[in-house]
Amino acid sequence: MFFPESPLGSPFQTGFPQWEPFDPPVLFPVDEEPAVFTPQSSTEPVSSNSGSDEPPCDSLTVTPGPDSVSVIDERKRRRMISNRLSARRSRMRKQKHLENLRSLLNGLRFENRERTVRVRFMAQQNLIVRVENEHLRSEAAALRRRLWDIRQVLLVRELQQQLNSSSAIVPLNNNYNGGQFKHHSLIT
Repeated sequence: MFFPESPLGSPFQTGFPQWEPFDPPVLFPVDEEPAVFTPQSSTEPVSSNSGSDEPPCDSLTVTPGPDSVSVIDERKRRRMISNRLSARRSRMRKQKHLENLRSLLNGLRFENRERTVRVRFMAQQNLIVRVENEHLRSEAAALRRRLWDIRQVLLVRELQQQLNSSSAIVPLNNNYNGGQFKHHSLIT
């Protein structure tokens, strides 16, 4: 059953929150100066944070000095901020999904209670109809017996009338006894 005012929304809802576009975090703010990279013919390769043990493909190095440390620290800081924002968005999506599931659960519980009440009502009505049916069947059987008894009585009366009318018209020799007719009743 679908309730238009329920928080469930469309009956075709998948249960997953809709994708919401977001602005990616700014990696290079306008007010900061980018680090300067200069190619050098140094034999010392540039270290990267890629996690691989292979040497880098080109021989670019960061200008030595305190600026190179601050550039690496800035990258780590930006990455940390980006990860935090991503984790926050993920938590928000998860929270929204959880709220949708709770809303769906509440709607289904309400619908389940409503159907349970309806089933109980129908079972009670069914019992009432069965009792009434049984009463009507017993009443019909009693009426059939009574009708059969009435038919039997009518048949006996009809036969008695036919006997009375036929015995009055045609006297039988063996039933005639000095002007008196004997008639034998069918009912003993």
